[in-house]
Amino acid sequence: MMNARPAQQDREVILQVRGLKKVFNPGKNNEVHAIDDISFDIYRGETLGLVGESGSGKSTTGRSIIKLDSITSGTVLYKGRDITQLNSKKEVLEFRKSMQMIFQDPFASLNPRIPVKNIIGDALRVHNLCQTDAEVNKRVNELLDVVGINRSYANRYPTEFSGGQCQRIGIARALCVRPDFIVADECLSALDVSIQAQIVNLLIKLRKEREMTYLFIAHDLAMVKYISDRIAVMKDGKILELAAAEELYAFPLHPYTISLLSASPLTDLYKEKKRKRMDYDSSFHKYPADKVVGMFEISKEHWIYCSEDEVANYQKTLSGMRMAN
Repeated sequence: MMNARPAQQDREVILQVRGLKKVFNPGKNNEVHAIDDISFDIYRGETLGLVGESGSGKSTTGRSIIKLDSITSGTVLYKGRDITQLNSKKEVLEFRKSMQMIFQDPFASLNPRIPVKNIIGDALRVHNLCQTDAEVNKRVNELLDVVGINRSYANRYPTEFSGGQCQRIGIARALCVRPDFIVADECLSALDVSIQAQIVNLLIKLRKEREMTYLFIAHDLAMVKYISDRIAVMKDGKILELAAAEELYAFPLHPYTISLLSASPLTDLYKEKKRKRMDYDSSFHKYPADKVVGMFEISKEHWIYCSEDEVANYQKTLSGMRMAN
């Protein structure tokens, strides 16, 4: 099971999540288990895609990791330190400097009353990265160049920009403190398809140039495959399958993953016409209390949430899929 899994020796684990739970309105009639005992690692320099339908707990996971939401139980270790133990202002500022977030709504995440130069520049002042106005202006202009916004727009306000431009400004704000890790929370969902591709290519370029690490949260399976090294599939607060991107798309095992992929539109019109939607019956995975249930490694780095009794069957299924391929 995943809780007992050692970290790979040849890769540095930058983020380690174990038994993470987040419960809203605990003890009340409207109690919600947004995150229900999930565990995973993210390695330095990789992009982990987190996919699932709306309400699956993806965004709450991202917000919990970056300390925007409190954690009900479990541990989140970032660079070996438990984020719940970061109490002093200095420690929290250092954490915020190292881990940043790109938000889903490019308009709501920017203050409409503050010009771009201050949206980006104020973070430089808070973290004491620039001492003078001239240094701030120079750094703001450099960041605008990086994200493809004209320097002359620095005095403009967010309401004067398109959605794609606002998202680029949000990325510039996240990059200004030179973070090592970025949580991208559905940062493409409010954008046109052509703009989505531009933003994804920008994120890939920045990752290569700056050796950054991403948690890329999205529901667009095609885009997640394009940008991610590994993909975790989430539903009802649980991670149901975790594997390398190519592995997950070629050999999906969990019925929910198969259902998600079957619903993803195909660019090949002939294949799209023949595509069959597979429904997922969640009652199939409501396990009795006496079952040993958790994340099991079906093959190397391919994890499934299932009962111990199901492991052999999943391994047999995967072996058959590989032979057929």
